[in-house]
Amino acid sequence: MGATPEPIDTVVVGRIGRPHGVRGLATVEVRTDDPDLRFAPGEVLTTEPAERGPLTVLDKRWHSGTLLLQLAGPDGRVFGDRESVDTLRNTLLIVPVAELPELEDPDSFYDHQLVGLRAQLSDGTPLGEVTTVRHEGTELLVVRRLDGRELLIPFVSAIVPAVDVAAGHLVVDPPEGLLEL
Repeated sequence: MGATPEPIDTVVVGRIGRPHGVRGLATVEVRTDDPDLRFAPGEVLTTEPAERGPLTVLDKRWHSGTLLLQLAGPDGRVFGDRESVDTLRNTLLIVPVAELPELEDPDSFYDHQLVGLRAQLSDGTPLGEVTTVRHEGTELLVVRRLDGRELLIPFVSAIVPAVDVAAGHLVVDPPEGLLEL
């Protein structure tokens, strides 16, 4: 397919969104299975871009299914109003891969485990390579096809019935028309 992908040493566990209210709460798009542990008060979060952090979680609460965090910067300064929180918008919250717990469910995968896998049909016909995973309600695998185009594949067991990280591939059983999109 091409060059071997660079090893991934960090993963995104969240993305800071818009401010919530006037007291410095930030909305967070959660990308971890254990947000209550990962975003517990006192946790220090590494950021991308790095100059925006590290950030310390001062308070955490849920509002209508959205995670809200009160954060402090590396100098201890609290992001205490809408304007200061807005400077953090689109900041990625990352953790080293080495700090991730083992997944108990054999059918669950971290994004970094899927990126770089060869996507193929059940008969072995190659489709391309997984370049990223989008989180848009349902996870979508972004596959760079052999001709360079992108293919979006819903990451559900009916369409992706087999993932073999050790062998470096996953199997796609597309419904009619998916490959033509």
